Amino acid sequence: MTRHFGMLIPSTNTTVEIEYTRLLPPDLQAHYARLGKAENVVFSASRDDDLSYQSKMLGNAKVEVIALTQTSASLHEDGYDAKAKARMSEGAGVPAITSAEAIGEAVRALGARRIALISPYSDAVMARAKQYYESRYGLEVLATAPFGATDSYAIGELGPENVTDAFTQYDRPEIDVLVLPGGNLPTMAHMAEWEAQCGKPVLTTNQVVIWAVMAALGIDTPLAGLGRLLEELPVPAA
Repeated sequence: MTRHFGMLIPSTNTTVEIEYTRLLPPDLQAHYARLGKAENVVFSASRDDDLSYQSKMLGNAKVEVIALTQTSASLHEDGYDAKAKARMSEGAGVPAITSAEAIGEAVRALGARRIALISPYSDAVMARAKQYYESRYGLEVLATAPFGATDSYAIGELGPENVTDAFTQYDRPEIDVLVLPGGNLPTMAHMAEWEAQCGKPVLTTNQVVIWAVMAALGIDTPLAGLGRLLEELPVPAA
């Protein structure tokens, strides 16, 4: 039985569709819609009217759950997740997920608390990410490694070597989980090698969204080769 889910991505994102099309099983089918930026600021939230309209269009495709894969949007203002999910659910008529919340929930589902944030974000956005996960999820961010990308296009041009180098530099024994926010950063094909390198779970935006979607759909069939989170499928905390 094929299950259908909706994906809202920034108009500049060139990675999500490629990773999901190539790496997900054929019975887990994503349908996509693109969002414009609300203002001419790098890493800003998407336009509210786009969020509502595109959610409605995905609802017409009869998706069963809808996800916003734009982690930086949730860092843009306090309370953004709740407002965005309300718009998405109203438009599509189904439960909604944000990637920023999915990251925090995935860390807790793994029974972890101490993390490193390694991301293409700028220093300012990374600082907001640190505050978000510490204040909302009670996590302890022991290290941050922003790559300082100037826009989403620069993120898409980064390669696995950038992440591998950052892990080598910033990973420490006391860190439980390595977290890579950024939906335009290509990561999913490299999860197994990174986890083998570091000996601990690695979480990325596109990976945790699939975990959250599968949990919402009640799917409990593990996905091999895409990291411990999708192989073990820990249940989200209540």
